[in-house]
Amino acid sequence: MSQYFLGVDAGGTKTHALIADETGQAIGFGLGGEGNWQGVGYDGQRAVLQDVTQQALKMAGIRAEAICGAGFGLAGYDWPSQLEQHRASVNTLGLSCPCEIVNDSVIGLLAGATHGWGVVLIAGTGNNCRGRDRQGREGRISGEGLMFGEFGGGGELVMRAVHAVAHEWTQRGPKTILTRMFMELTGAKDLLDLIEGIDLGRYHPDAAWALAVFQAGYSGDPAAREAIAWSARELGESACAVIRQLNIQAEEFEVVMAGSLFSGGDLYIDPLRETIQKFAPRARLVRLDASPVVGGVLLGMEQVFGQDAYDRRVKLLESARALMQAKEA
Repeated sequence: MSQYFLGVDAGGTKTHALIADETGQAIGFGLGGEGNWQGVGYDGQRAVLQDVTQQALKMAGIRAEAICGAGFGLAGYDWPSQLEQHRASVNTLGLSCPCEIVNDSVIGLLAGATHGWGVVLIAGTGNNCRGRDRQGREGRISGEGLMFGEFGGGGELVMRAVHAVAHEWTQRGPKTILTRMFMELTGAKDLLDLIEGIDLGRYHPDAAWALAVFQAGYSGDPAAREAIAWSARELGESACAVIRQLNIQAEEFEVVMAGSLFSGGDLYIDPLRETIQKFAPRARLVRLDASPVVGGVLLGMEQVFGQDAYDRRVKLLESARALMQAKEA
C-alpha cells in the first residue's frame, strides 16, 4: 500500500501545500493566500490551511486519512508558547498521522540542505537565521531585527545607508551618491529637505530602497559598499551564533541562502562568506533553488523514515517543481 506525505508552507503572502508518495513523487499541490496568524488571525490561518490542503488532496485523489506524516512550516510560529494555538489550527485538517510544526524558515533549510541539517539565512525585507544539527536539535536568533540587534535584511541595510546620507549632511562623513538616489526616490528638492522629510515623516525609507543601495555599490560608491558589507557581516555573525549554539563549527555543512538580498551578488555574499568561514571554515554557502514547501514534505517523511527521508529529496525536488509549474501556469 502506498504511503503519502503532506507538507505545508504558510507565509506572509502565500501558502503552499504539497503531497508526495513514499518514493518522493509529488502528486498534489494547493495554493492559497497569507497564512501568518499575525496578518490574518488564527481563524484566517485555519481557513487557508484547510483550503490549500483540500486542493492538494483533491489533485492527489486521496483522503486526509491516507496521509502518513505531515510537516508544517508556519510563519509567525516564533516561540514555544505559541505551539498549542498553531497545533489547534493544524488539528482542524483532520489528519490522524504524526505532524511536526516548525517556523517556516526551518523548512527552507530542509528544502535546501542535502541531508536536512545545517543553517538557513533569510535576507529579504527583514532577516532571520535558524539551524539544525544531525540530531535535529535547533539553533536560532529571534528574527526580530533591530529590537534585538540582529541585522542583515533590506530594512537594516537601508537604515545604514540613510545614516551615510545623514553623515554627509552633517559633514561627519563624505559625499555619497546615495544622497542623489534617495532624493530621486522621494522627490526631495535637496539634501536638507530629504533629512527633514525623513525626520518629520514626509519621506519613508523602505526596504525596497535596497536596490538603489546595491546600484550605488556597484557604481563604486564607498558609503554604499560599506553599508552592504556591514549588513552582510552582521548576518554572518548571526549565522556564527547559531553555529556556535549547535557546536558544528568543525563540521562540513551547508548554509542555505533564501531571500531577495542574496540577488545582490558578490558585494553581499563575499563578506558574508568570509565572516562565516572565519568561524566555520568547512561551511558551504548555497542558494535555495526549491520551494520551501518541499522541506515541509521532507519533514513529514522524517516522521516515518527518519533521516532516510532525504534519500527521496532529489526526486521530490524535481517532481514538485514540475507539478507546481503546471499548477501555477
